[in-house]
Amino acid sequence: MVSATDFGKVAVLMGGISAEREISVKSGEAVLAALLRQNIDAHKVDVGVNINADLVTGKFDRAFVILHGRGGEDGQIQGVLDSLAIPYSGSSMEGSVLSMNKVLSKVLWQQQGLPTPKFELVTQETDLDGLIVKLGLPLFIKPVNEGSSIGMTKVNATSELAEAINLALEYDSEVIAESWIDGDEYTVGIVAGETLPVIQLVTPNEFYDFDAKYQAGTTQYLCPTNLNASEEAQCRAIAKKAFEGVRMSGWGRIDFMRDKSGQFYLLEANSVPGMTDHSLVPMAAKESGMNFDQLVWKILETSMGNNNG
Repeated sequence: MVSATDFGKVAVLMGGISAEREISVKSGEAVLAALLRQNIDAHKVDVGVNINADLVTGKFDRAFVILHGRGGEDGQIQGVLDSLAIPYSGSSMEGSVLSMNKVLSKVLWQQQGLPTPKFELVTQETDLDGLIVKLGLPLFIKPVNEGSSIGMTKVNATSELAEAINLALEYDSEVIAESWIDGDEYTVGIVAGETLPVIQLVTPNEFYDFDAKYQAGTTQYLCPTNLNASEEAQCRAIAKKAFEGVRMSGWGRIDFMRDKSGQFYLLEANSVPGMTDHSLVPMAAKESGMNFDQLVWKILETSMGNNNG
């Protein structure tokens, strides 16, 4: 058993400068409160340009990384922590890079025989008609290195494509087009090597966008889902393979679509999922009998014993 004092002085890394800063602060405050409730010596660290000096000055024993988006899920903060020999929760720098980059993760999944929608990298010079021939309509346009559905558009007509690409390019120099899967959306959380119950996402929005994730009161989270026991087991097994396939560790979340024929498709991986009152991993953990404080403790435990979660 690990006691509160075994963790030492903990930096809760949150905020940052990504497009997901606001969500990261909310997640970080919730994590910090949970750690303090359990008598862990935890401290808020809002990550900025002086983070190296802040970590050295703070003399932290480990870090709870709850930094969403760029700087937090792309390997940057993990590289900083590695250089300072500070253990941290969650995935290593390698796992963070591979899971954040939608192209790299999808290529790895394809190589491992895991199902993921067809995709193409796109630029402003892309032949739009040719893209539609390859992927069909509707399709998704997404920034390669963003989360929380930021900069993402569902394109229903050729006339909408250029604007969608330009929007995504505002957030990232790399943009991906992905075939639309008509069906239900699911997500699977993974903590310390164990999959959590599957959650089904139901929204009146065109897709599970930023509004549906963080603002709307109309999104439904079904757990148990409409899957039978065999389908749930299949979904969880694919999630674990996908998680390991992009070298993730510690904890994270894998998102799916399931088409009308029952085929699951991997959408993306999240190495630092949200921990707000709308967030999915805490919901799934609760369904499995783990409250928020226990979940936060278990995630922090992934920092014990090595330097990369």
